[in-house]
Amino acid sequence: MDQVQEVRRNRAVVAASERVETLMLEGELEEADLLKLCEDLMHRLHRGTRQVVLDFADVSHLNYRGVRPLMARTEQFRRAGGDVKLSGLSPYLAAIFRAAGAHDTFELYPHMNDARAAFQLARAPFV
Repeated sequence: MDQVQEVRRNRAVVAASERVETLMLEGELEEADLLKLCEDLMHRLHRGTRQVVLDFADVSHLNYRGVRPLMARTEQFRRAGGDVKLSGLSPYLAAIFRAAGAHDTFELYPHMNDARAAFQLARAPFV
């Protein structure tokens, strides 16, 4: 009985680590909002989530001071074998990320489905 529960628990951990979670952000994101987002990402990381897409399609502005904490959280995901990918950045938001020093930190995708697919492609076996 204990072995069955252990197998189920292991499957749940594997399923959580392979699942891609997409967070759809909106509005103007101040530094405090981005710090809350970083806290949320940390909780997800502790729960076993390893693959996250942050969709900025409905974000009109973000405070550059929140970018560095987001970079640090992304590095924690990578050390755990995962990643955080960004999608839907307008040219304005991309400029804020570049100005904050994050121009080569994140993989950027035009649409959240592209970012989600990138995680799938990374797991696909070579044929």
